[in-house]
Amino acid sequence: MDTEMYLLEVEEAMQKACDYSLHEFSTIRTGKASPSLVEGIDIHVTSYGSSMKLKQLALITTPEARLIYVKPFDPGTIKDIERGLREANIGINPSVDGPSIRLPIPEMNKERRIEMCKRVKVMGEEGKVRIRSCRRDGMEAVKKAQKEGAITEDDQERMEKSIQELTDKFVKEIDVHVTKKEAEIMTV
Repeated sequence: MDTEMYLLEVEEAMQKACDYSLHEFSTIRTGKASPSLVEGIDIHVTSYGSSMKLKQLALITTPEARLIYVKPFDPGTIKDIERGLREANIGINPSVDGPSIRLPIPEMNKERRIEMCKRVKVMGEEGKVRIRSCRRDGMEAVKKAQKEGAITEDDQERMEKSIQELTDKFVKEIDVHVTKKEAEIMTV
């Protein structure tokens, strides 16, 4: 077992778990418009006889702080996109404005902001669970390699310490992003 290569694999798995959590955070509404509010949640639109993602059918921009602008590549799909946005139930009412769709972002009240913060915390905990799962898999593989004689006990100790350090690093990174996202949400 090449110890350095294995540690890189564990780090890569933890990085992917952390990146997934950060992507999840981007789908949370903060009170200001962001294309990720409709791109990040995989809104599917039935058009041309098949189900397609919204971002494959339209350009999504935020020309103002409280408005998402969806401009279909093909104007013939505007009704399908509007229907897809309504069915996605994202809490934003789409309105057709000529060749495009406007999604005005309503002001969030204090209760809604607190609810969103709780959701971010839950997402953060789920991310930490994914990272700890990577740690568990890594630790089990190291113990197995030591039992099989592929590595020494010293190598096992060193690798377990390195895996724990990686775990701590990524858990701390998620905590930082949770705190940052909560501050974003609570900013009026």
